[in-house]
Amino acid sequence: MDIKELLKKAVEKKAADIFIVAGQPVTIKVFNQLETIDDQRLLPDDTYHMIKDIYALAANRSDAKLREKGDDDFSFSVGGLSRFRISTYKQRGSYAAVIRVISFDLPKPIDIGISQDIIELVNIKKGLILVSGPAGTGKSTTQACMIDYINKTQSKHIITLEDPIEHLHSHNRSIVSQREISLDSDSYINALRAALRQAPDIILLGEMRDYETINIALTAAETGHTVISTLHTLGAATTIDRIIDVFPANQQHQVALQLSMTLETVISQQLVPTINGELIPVFEVMTATPAIRNMIRENKVHQIDGIIASSANAKMISMDNSLLKLYKEGTITKETALLYSANQELMKRKLNI
Repeated sequence: MDIKELLKKAVEKKAADIFIVAGQPVTIKVFNQLETIDDQRLLPDDTYHMIKDIYALAANRSDAKLREKGDDDFSFSVGGLSRFRISTYKQRGSYAAVIRVISFDLPKPIDIGISQDIIELVNIKKGLILVSGPAGTGKSTTQACMIDYINKTQSKHIITLEDPIEHLHSHNRSIVSQREISLDSDSYINALRAALRQAPDIILLGEMRDYETINIALTAAETGHTVISTLHTLGAATTIDRIIDVFPANQQHQVALQLSMTLETVISQQLVPTINGELIPVFEVMTATPAIRNMIRENKVHQIDGIIASSANAKMISMDNSLLKLYKEGTITKETALLYSANQELMKRKLNI
């Protein structure tokens, strides 16, 4: 199958992902459902040639990393069609790929279920904003919408460090420097250290992956920058615990103190199916009130969920209350609200099940 034709067909069908795996027909994911493009099962030779064509399409990128390391991540654009994020890998001795379809145009947040209240959480002078959630739940899109909002409304220097770059930003009121790890810098750590010498106001860090990255990100937030990043966790308390637990035991108290001063917001998100079969994001939002900062300092992070659930603050809402709101609005079913809830027993009572 011609790779350009495949990409065109996926875009026309509004697919989120394309799967090229030996033993299976080419498959796309549309509204969280898998659909095969045709009935022809791919042989290892088929996937090999398709993936070689993908590398050729990506400005003749070398496939040395795939051959040597067993996997590779990159992105490229096809003029007049779309942008694509590629993850190639070896499985059972054959080549495979998963391709994420990314629109050239940033979506309007309201059109994809992200309220303006979520976007405006980025209106802080300094500190750490974390967007958390499982893989594939739209964290990168939420971040991109935040960067786009700053770009259009404020005069800032924004530096994004991504692996790979997904959404492209043109300069508007702000200057946007987008750096791709492995292409523009050899690691997140080196890029982040360098960013601190490049007069940034906003630093978007694609992912807080390890001890060193988290340590530098906290320092950047502490020294007057706004740092936006992601973790693959769900829920504010779990996210905070994950950051602290990355550090050695003898440093965790100091890190908790540092986090209590720098953390501004944790946004956790999931994608849930609507009654109409589409997928929309649902959010938990924690803003760092004095009470929450105190809990982080005093190792009482487990109490944060209760504060969020009972909060009347407009900038604080639990995942379960967000799901309940969507159910009452008729957007999702009772079963969906229960399935995606954090506390199913409590949700059953709220739903009168």
